[in-house]
Amino acid sequence: MSQSHQYGEEVPKMASKDEKIVRQDDVAESKSRGLAKTIQGVLARLISDGPIEERGVMPVALEDRTATNYSSYFSIWACMNINLLPITFGMLGPIYGLSLRDCSLVILFFCLLTAAIPAYLGILGPKTGLRQMIQARFSFGRYLVSVPVILNLATLTGFCVITCVIGGQCLSAVAGGSLTPAVGIVIMGVLALLISFCGYKVLHQYERFAWIPALIAIIITTGCGGSGLREQAPAEPATAGGVLSFGMIIASYMIPYACLSSDFTTYLNPKFSSMRLFLYGYAGLVVPSVLLMVLGAAIGGALTSIPEWEEGYNTTQVGGVLAAMLSRAGGFGKFVVVVLSLTLLGNISATMYSITLNFQILIPQLVVVPRYMFSIVVTAIVIPVSIKAAVEFFASLENFIALIGYWSAAFVAVLIVEHNVFRGGRYDTYDHDSWNVASRLPWGVAALLASALSFGLVIPSMSQVWFEGPIAEKSGDIGFEMAFAVTAVLYLPLRFLEKRLSGR
Repeated sequence: MSQSHQYGEEVPKMASKDEKIVRQDDVAESKSRGLAKTIQGVLARLISDGPIEERGVMPVALEDRTATNYSSYFSIWACMNINLLPITFGMLGPIYGLSLRDCSLVILFFCLLTAAIPAYLGILGPKTGLRQMIQARFSFGRYLVSVPVILNLATLTGFCVITCVIGGQCLSAVAGGSLTPAVGIVIMGVLALLISFCGYKVLHQYERFAWIPALIAIIITTGCGGSGLREQAPAEPATAGGVLSFGMIIASYMIPYACLSSDFTTYLNPKFSSMRLFLYGYAGLVVPSVLLMVLGAAIGGALTSIPEWEEGYNTTQVGGVLAAMLSRAGGFGKFVVVVLSLTLLGNISATMYSITLNFQILIPQLVVVPRYMFSIVVTAIVIPVSIKAAVEFFASLENFIALIGYWSAAFVAVLIVEHNVFRGGRYDTYDHDSWNVASRLPWGVAALLASALSFGLVIPSMSQVWFEGPIAEKSGDIGFEMAFAVTAVLYLPLRFLEKRLSGR
């Protein structure tokens, strides 16, 4: 009896310990689940009640297009261009053997010519409620649009890389080498992530005012180093090849903006005058780009004449030159260089915003993933690529530019002809019920074939470090002109044929 009683006492005792352990595990698990739900709830509240934009590439219905801050179409382009990026592109002018006067004329002409394209396509945003690459589905089709989307992703990511490198070099130049360009690039990437993560409203609010300190910093820099800009290195008379090749650089800077123009205008009220909206965008693109590219050409022309500038360039390239120009201002000059580096955030964040939308267009299944999640993905890609590209920055820049001007010219030619010829300029033909239905969209064969065939003349017209075509040997680089003109001409009969065969 005593033994059984002993066992009767021991067995419940052991069970009690096990139950206690199980209960503790359950409590811990329930607490962790509760914490996870709390965090999830807080994030959901921040996103729903806060300024973070969840909507991705879904069309914006007419009743949701209520924004009336039309001048934001000027300010967003101004902010994307009042920074060091156009200065850097302008510095490439003297490489083609052009004097400051010749560079200025080329910059003025090609900016006035090519800025009309992104400014024009931006007015389709309020009228259609569609993002730029969703509009492209109405010519390239549901599936074949993936080709220009991939090219656009590469182009926009390349621009993010360039701007991150310039910003990182500036921060490194301020620190006198104690901060490496790689660390500066990481800082730029993370700051840009914060803005692009939030989306449309925060982006527009930031771009509305960020260009003001940027402009002040650039004016101070020009004032401090202005006397050195007179020391222009002697240049040979301009050649057709030099003029057209530098013109291709300007076009490659400006035309790719057309691939994201409508992304910034889809929430605007469509009742506003299209002409006024175009002029807002055109002014925001042309005025800062022309002035700052000319400044860049002046800096590039004087670089070899001023040892301090050349030394700064050899150390941290663009950032080193600007730091040398501001050296006489002492500590305040270093502060201005930091501000100059931060001016690039307006360009990087706006470009990252468009990249997040392009991911959803490329892989339609990703439309269920919130747009802001792709900001993190883009940042994770841009930072390491920027660190690698910073080693040979201007070589990387020239090689990148060589790849973007041609395809984007062909792409915009298709969009412009499709809208004005085959859709008669009617915005109601961009049906919101059809944007994601392949059977109600064009095949896209005509658009892709016209773009591809144009390269039969584009390639002989190219003039690059790694290739120069027979036409370019005599005329200079006229590749982007050929891409635009030939694609537009070929698209007309091919699209007529496609429309007759498919009925759409």
